[in-house]
Amino acid sequence: MTINLTMALVLAVLYSVGFYLLMQRSLMRILLGIVILGHGSNLLLQTAGGPPAGAAMIGTTPLDEMADPLPQAMALTAIVITFALTTFLLALAYRSWTLLGHDEVRDDVEDRRIQRMERRLAESEDDSTEELAKEAAQ
Repeated sequence: MTINLTMALVLAVLYSVGFYLLMQRSLMRILLGIVILGHGSNLLLQTAGGPPAGAAMIGTTPLDEMADPLPQAMALTAIVITFALTTFLLALAYRSWTLLGHDEVRDDVEDRRIQRMERRLAESEDDSTEELAKEAAQ
């Protein structure tokens, strides 16, 4: 089985746009990124399923001409998961909008504290390294 070059390019664009939007701070952009990634996943699964073939029912189609039902079942599962995640993110975005007036994702207070602690640790290591260099030079 070979993949069409056009389909590979469409998949690459869908995944790159989806991941780009997923890395933004706005919940609506994150939501759009999830939806686009879901569409890319469905397209990838359908492309992996191969060309159209006969129904996968024994007795109606010869075994050589049957389609593989697994990619279709996985695509249906991916659709359900994407829909559930979309509704959850829509609820989060709505709640954020009603409570805060915007849908920007803020940094966690604990993350900021850890960043400050890491900066202080790095500065103290730099200072101690400079002091050791001065002592060695004397």
